Parts: sequence; structure tokens; C-alpha cells
Amino acid sequence: MTTLDTTVNPSAPFVANRAALLERLAELDAALDQARAGGGEKYVARHHKRGKLLARERIELLVDADSPFLELSPVAAYGTDFPVGASVVTGIGVVEGVECLIVANDPTVRGGAVNPWSLAKTRRAGEIALANRLPMVNLVESAGADLPTQAEIFIPGGRVFRDLTRLSAAGIPTVSVVFGNATAGGAYVPGMSDHVIMIRDRSQVYLAGPPLVKMATGEVTDDESLGGAAMHAGTSGLADHLAEDERDGIRLARQCVRRLNWRKHGPSPRTAVPQPPKYDPDELLGIASADLKVPFDPREVLARILDGSDFDEFKPAYGGALVTGWGELHGYPVGVLANARGVLFSEEAQKAAQFIQLANASNTPLIFLQNTTGYMVGTEYEQRGIIKHGALMINAVSNSTVPHLTVNLGASYGAGNYGMCGRAYDPRFLFTWPNAKSAVMGPAQLAGVLSIVARQAAAARGRDYDEDSDAAMRMMVEQQIESQSGALFLSGRLYDDGVIDPRDTRTVLGLCLSAIHNGPVKGADGYGIFRM
Repeated sequence: MTTLDTTVNPSAPFVANRAALLERLAELDAALDQARAGGGEKYVARHHKRGKLLARERIELLVDADSPFLELSPVAAYGTDFPVGASVVTGIGVVEGVECLIVANDPTVRGGAVNPWSLAKTRRAGEIALANRLPMVNLVESAGADLPTQAEIFIPGGRVFRDLTRLSAAGIPTVSVVFGNATAGGAYVPGMSDHVIMIRDRSQVYLAGPPLVKMATGEVTDDESLGGAAMHAGTSGLADHLAEDERDGIRLARQCVRRLNWRKHGPSPRTAVPQPPKYDPDELLGIASADLKVPFDPREVLARILDGSDFDEFKPAYGGALVTGWGELHGYPVGVLANARGVLFSEEAQKAAQFIQLANASNTPLIFLQNTTGYMVGTEYEQRGIIKHGALMINAVSNSTVPHLTVNLGASYGAGNYGMCGRAYDPRFLFTWPNAKSAVMGPAQLAGVLSIVARQAAAARGRDYDEDSDAAMRMMVEQQIESQSGALFLSGRLYDDGVIDPRDTRTVLGLCLSAIHNGPVKGADGYGIFRM
């Protein structure tokens, strides 16, 4: 392999880039603090006073000691009317040596009620479990649907239960531990799980509580007779295990996972003890440009995330705005596509399509490092076939079946987002750096297009154009797009799986690669029609 060199110089631009990124990281930390705070001090204290553990405390006891936990969508609902984190914690953790997808309701937030964003976050967790063959452990304590938003969650919410059964049908085990209420639709989470654990005098699982039963049927009953843990363990048979307290329930969950006899289907890392990168990952803070109009060399990023900083570049003299090549990350072979300059030309698109085919032929996962303003526009480039060449690249991405991992390092605009495997193209995981943005186009470009269209419309009607109104419109549009294209805004709406500290990129990708290899890694047998 070829060891990458570095030209990083701690000069004024490097210092300015670092300072700008640290500001974005401070904003991220503030959002994460909101998510970790749950329902706030009052409700956390009340929960503890009842002898209950918090969602993250339950996860910490569930996963193996000193093992990593990759939290997913931690700032879901950021910038909405709902609490940051969306009243549920999801992520990948190691339980008895088995990588599992863990979903834990946060009962300190409105009793763990499911709102539109917690539904979207839970569904994304199910997608990840199915795509990567990860056993799913649900830590259940939920008051059911958030009734004021029932119109948004009732119909799509049924897919959560469907997804649980599809995991089971695919041979992917599901385990539920019920820590408190699992009411109405929430009752179907344990009801459709392979293994169910309930806690004596704590778990209450029923389709309708005593008040609703009385209203519907006239029957007078109590919580324990209707849906208590002992009843479900000894009478209904819904509970497979009866725990004495929360810690005992978590012990039984770990026991269930230990008895799964789980085996990964993907190949093991090629290198058992991979070499770390030769360069300091802390330097990544100064490499990413504070001004997204200023490109930076993605090889500097690769030198700080790939094993041994080794990288064999493919077609280095052709299509220089896109870097492609081969390396290893935590021992796993990977192919890399990384934007070197903002714009993608025909050469880059053709180079990418060939490289993606090669990765599929060799069953090699692909990593996409986005920093693109999209495909080149203009008469010359249209005549040279930029549309069909861009379609060639997008076709290859769409029909590639090796796992894809995507990280947005800076800009991800226009169809470049599609060609570089944005969310619409189902990468197994997609993460974003705090400085990154994504939109149809940049704020100034979008405002300028609207201005040109408005000017043309005024001219067609024979009217004078109001320059003051135009300036105000452009300012308003630029501010709106600037806000709506930011990393936290998009992550809050689950357009990625989390905003990450650039210094953690290697670790996050390594955890994802390990999770991916729970399932087979196999390239495509065929593609659609390539327009040549």
C-alpha cells in the first residue's frame, strides 16, 4: 500500500478552521446535554425516587462493561416542538459479545409517550437492525401514543410492530424487557418479541387500562389482574421470564442474548491488530474549511482515519475532483469515494461508476466522504453529457449492494448528494460533521435564482422591479436556507444517524463496519442500463 503524506500546516487558515469547528461542537454538546437531561431534573428525580433507572442507566447495565455504545439519532426532534432526543434512546451496543440494536424508552419525558419523532427514530433503529442483521433489545416503558399527535403516528406507527415480526422472520432475534407501563399499542412490542421479560410489581402490559376497560365493558378490574407481570408469567403466558427488579430483568436480558448462539455472517477483519493512522486525528478540526466555498484535500482526512494511513488511489490522474481508492479501517477492507473539489464533472462521474463496480466485484464495503456542490452546469458541460454521466454514477450507487457508509464532511448540495450516497440512497449509516450543510443548493445561489426568476416575471409583465424588496427577499431566503441546511437541523429530522465530532470519525466508522459484518457482504450481480 501507499502511505499518505500530509501537508497540514498550523497556520492562520488552520487556526481559523479549528476555531469555527469548535464553535459548532459547542452547539452540538449543548444539544446533546438537552437530550441526556430527559424530562428535566424534576422528572428525573421523581423517577429515581420510585426506585427506577433512567434509560441510559439501563443501557449501561445491559451492555458489556467497558464496551462502546454507538448512540444513533441523539438529537432527534432538535428544532421542533418536541424534546431533543425524542423521548427514546437508540444505538448499537455489545451484549454478551453480541452487537445488538438497543431501543430504550425515556419515561421521564411524558411517560415515554411516542410522538412523531420518537416513532421515526424507532423505525430507523428497526431498519438498521434488519439491514445489518443485529439482534434487537427493547427496554420498554411507554405510556403509548402521544394523543395530541395521534393523527401523525397512529397509521404509520403500525409499522413498528410489523418490523419486529419481520426481524423475527429473518432469523434476527428480538428481546423485550418491560420496566413499567406498556399500554395500548405499546403492549405489542413485547407481544411481538421473541423473548419477553417482565418485572414483578413493576410491569403492566395491557391493551386498555382499568378506566378504559370499565368504560368499554363495565368490568371493574385492577392493574395487576389486568396486566401485571405475575399474571402474564403465570396465566397469559406473555412473559417468558419474571424478574424481581430492574437489575434482575437486565440480567435476564443478557442471559437471553448469551443463549442466542449468535454468529456473524460477514468476513472477519483482515488484520487482527490494525495499525492506527500515522497522523493525529485532532488535526481534523483544522482541516475542514470554515468556508464551505474553500475546498480541502480529503486525503488529509483519510490519512487520519485509515489503518496505517495507507491508501492505494485509483485513477489518481483522471477526474481529480473525486478521490477514489482502497484501504483498511479497523482491519476491514474498504473502498473510498471522497470529494476533492466541490464540483463533479463527467470524468468524476465515470470514474466513480467504474470504481463502484469494482468494489461490488470484490465484495468490498464503500465509504463516501461528501463535500460537493453538485454536478457541473453550463452549455459546454451539457453538450459533453453531464446528465447521462451523472446518471451513470447515480445508477451505480443505486444498484450497488455492498454496504455503504456516508459521512458529510462539508457541503452536500444538489444531485451531488445523490451521487455521493445521501440519505435517499439508503447507506447503512450516514453521519455528519458539525460544520456540514446539505440542501438543493447554497443559500446565495438559491436566493439568486429566485431573484432572477422574479426579475424575468416582472419584465414579462412590463413592470419595474423593486430592488429594495429584492434585497429583503434575498436576505430572508439566505437566512432560511442557512438555518435549514445546518447539521443539527437536518439531524433533528433524522436525515442522518447523528452529528459526530470529526475526531471520532475513525471510531464511529469502525463500529459501523463491525456491525455491518453481522450480515453477509456481497456485491451486485447486475445493474440497470448505463447510458454511455
